[in-house]
Amino acid sequence: MSHRVMAVAGLGSMGHGIALSLLSAGHTVYGADVNRDRVSRLVAAGGRDGTATVVSADIDTLVVVVLNAAQVEAVLFGAQGWVSRLKPGAVIIGSTTVAPDFARRMADQVEGAGLHYLDAPISGGAARAAEGRLSVMASGSPAAFAAAEPALAAIAETVHRLGDVAGTGSAMKAVNQLLAGVHIAAMGEALAFAVSQGLELGRVVKVISGSAGTSWMFENRAPHVVDGDYAPRSAVGIWPKDLGIVAEIAARAGLPVPMTETALARFRAAAEAGFGAEDDAAVTKIYAREGRLKLPGEP
Repeated sequence: MSHRVMAVAGLGSMGHGIALSLLSAGHTVYGADVNRDRVSRLVAAGGRDGTATVVSADIDTLVVVVLNAAQVEAVLFGAQGWVSRLKPGAVIIGSTTVAPDFARRMADQVEGAGLHYLDAPISGGAARAAEGRLSVMASGSPAAFAAAEPALAAIAETVHRLGDVAGTGSAMKAVNQLLAGVHIAAMGEALAFAVSQGLELGRVVKVISGSAGTSWMFENRAPHVVDGDYAPRSAVGIWPKDLGIVAEIAARAGLPVPMTETALARFRAAAEAGFGAEDDAAVTKIYAREGRLKLPGEP
């Protein structure tokens, strides 16, 4: 793989993992984040500080992994936006979960500025991001795919090529997020139900993980509840945004999504209760609180 100069905008759990994977593949990697501690952490791992405007002249690839559409737009087109500073022919890989219409608009504007844009949402979690084993749901022009190839090879175990037009990748990610969010909310409900029946949660996880009722989200998140460990791998606060995107897309299509709406209400309740910065397994606490149940690790 040829060496590239790359940057990652947004160094949360996923962005930091992506940056580490790019470093492991031998690329020069700049990191930018409003949280200076996150930038320092990447620099300590061998990356470079990407907040200074002068660093972008040689950057071939920018991966955007920020929280929402407003942040994407600010990163790309704000006062110090990357679009105005990247060299012609550079590629922007948009990996934030956004609505398909927004992804298409970003592609039009970026390509109008002489750059490439790949609509490339990601799935897999922070650990797989750091291991270069993400699943990427990507759509964009053949030229955008070609320009993004070195980065994709470093960060992804699987790249799903979903077409030549931006927006399709984001639509597929919305399908994934619908299922993932509903599964996490269902996991929380199931664990609270198990507690209400006097079952020991460690045994519940073992039995259900080998039974028909399991899901990847159950197997991944339920142990956090068993351990009373809510350090955020993926936070509660992400889901009101992601499931909100699903609900908005569905509303425009005239499609009822009652399970999405129910899960969305559960995550909103968890965020309003003060659990927004905790691991998304903390949605279980809402069920437990309403049922006056005690979860592992609680006094």
